[in-house]
Amino acid sequence: MPTMGTDVATTDRLLRAQWLRLREWLVELDDDATAAPSVLPGWTVAELVAHVGRVMNALAVAQPDDGDALSLGQYLRLATQQADRVDATARRLAQEIVDDPLGALDREAEDAFAHLHDLRGMGPDVVVRARMAPIRLSDLLLTRLLELVVHGDDLDRSLPAVPGDIVLDEALEVVSAALLEVLTGRGAWDLEVVEPRAWVRLACGRTPLSAEAVGAAVRPRHTSDSTPDLTGALPLL
Repeated sequence: MPTMGTDVATTDRLLRAQWLRLREWLVELDDDATAAPSVLPGWTVAELVAHVGRVMNALAVAQPDDGDALSLGQYLRLATQQADRVDATARRLAQEIVDDPLGALDREAEDAFAHLHDLRGMGPDVVVRARMAPIRLSDLLLTRLLELVVHGDDLDRSLPAVPGDIVLDEALEVVSAALLEVLTGRGAWDLEVVEPRAWVRLACGRTPLSAEAVGAAVRPRHTSDSTPDLTGALPLL
């Protein structure tokens, strides 16, 4: 089943809006900014930008599939096993698009949204074969929105002098809720988000795991419950 509280139309709308916001922000970057190191260890801003294009390309290559769809949580677990491949691909792509990185991103986005239109015409929430496994279209869209939110925040933190916040509030709310659902689906916890950005950073390994960080990000839904030890459960991605 798709992730609770999401649907293809809503996530499609948010993905397009988040993409446009990110694309507007990237116009402000000069060569010095893209050559700078990012907050991701070993990655330059240019490599992070190239990876964002790859994020959108995942939609362009998805095809209808009649297999059993993985849940969002299962798909994210698979993604955590691909770190070395993702790293190598980002470096290769950054070199390939070095002469026109924004033009390359525009082409990736155009192809992605055109193909998404076709996929949506095949049914309300079709199963598609993504790069790693079959997944519902709604959940594939959530993974793309998750990537844009997380990496938009990475870019914001990498280049604090560039004006504007990349991450849209509504997109952040949807992503934080989806990540919480993945977490609570793996354990018998009844939690709610305290601060969406803090939670997304913690869930995606951007913030060191500690009791203080957990308490600033999530809390028990019932005041009589204590905050659980999430050491073995985080990060999710």
